[in-house]
Amino acid sequence: MTTYFYTHPSFLAHDTGSGHPESAYRLRAIAAVLKRPDFATLHEAQAPRGEIEQVRRVHPQAYIDKVLGSVPQQGRHYLDPDTPVSPGSGEAALHAVGAVCAAVDAVFAGEADNAFCGVRPPGHHAEAMTAMGFCLFNNIAIAAEHARHRHDIKRVAIIDFDVHHGNGTQHIFTNNPEVLYASTHQYPWYPGTGSADETGVGNLFNAPLAAGSGSKEFRAAMSGKILPAVDDFQPELILISAGFDAHEGDPLSSLKLIEDDYAWITRELLQRAERHCAGRLVSALEGGYNLEALGESVGAHVRELMYAKRGHRT
Repeated sequence: MTTYFYTHPSFLAHDTGSGHPESAYRLRAIAAVLKRPDFATLHEAQAPRGEIEQVRRVHPQAYIDKVLGSVPQQGRHYLDPDTPVSPGSGEAALHAVGAVCAAVDAVFAGEADNAFCGVRPPGHHAEAMTAMGFCLFNNIAIAAEHARHRHDIKRVAIIDFDVHHGNGTQHIFTNNPEVLYASTHQYPWYPGTGSADETGVGNLFNAPLAAGSGSKEFRAAMSGKILPAVDDFQPELILISAGFDAHEGDPLSSLKLIEDDYAWITRELLQRAERHCAGRLVSALEGGYNLEALGESVGAHVRELMYAKRGHRT
């Protein structure tokens, strides 16, 4: 099994300011875990700079111009109260796009079996014309459209286990039957979307979880609703919006997941990837704000990407 880990120095230069939960310290915590001996065979790849054409498949040019034009020469500018940009934010956002698109290309070329993109800024709250929730461009939606256009496939499944509903991804694909969006998330909670009756054109599968829910409820939602939907859809590519803020230690949520839950759902999704799409799976970082929990949870996730198929993990 060859697993690629996409990263880039520009991700650290996206400066959100002192005290902001979505900080460069998140990637440093992840990097510290992925330097351990059990990740020695993880293939680290530098994310290329994404192309405007790739972004434009999801976001209109006017929005792209607005976001990139808002990047200041010094200090910070706020696109909404939670979403600052700094002098390094434009390059970081474009390299995040480049990471997910390169990861898609790598799994279709057979260079990698799967990939984890340790990107920031995150993406799943960004709607076609709206930056919000720490997100500028919707990385995972751009990856889906890149795969459908560059690799001529029809069915992409996006599974989102961030504690916050991916309103942006749902907004972008709500009327597109060729993209399945399935999410577990705390509800009601920010951003207020994600009720079970939001079904799009039969392509949206929301499994809201009440505050205080833990492993039992999460696994039941995945096993009872999300995973069967993926099997019925028979995707040609699986993408994961990999947020780790449903962890019991996270300061921005009230769910109670643990590292083993992330290992479990990773194995389950790898099984679906093997069953339906020759193992092709790409994961991109979304949330996760307790640094220790984030690092260990990403470690659990990536360890399964690397070893589950080989039978080294049970």
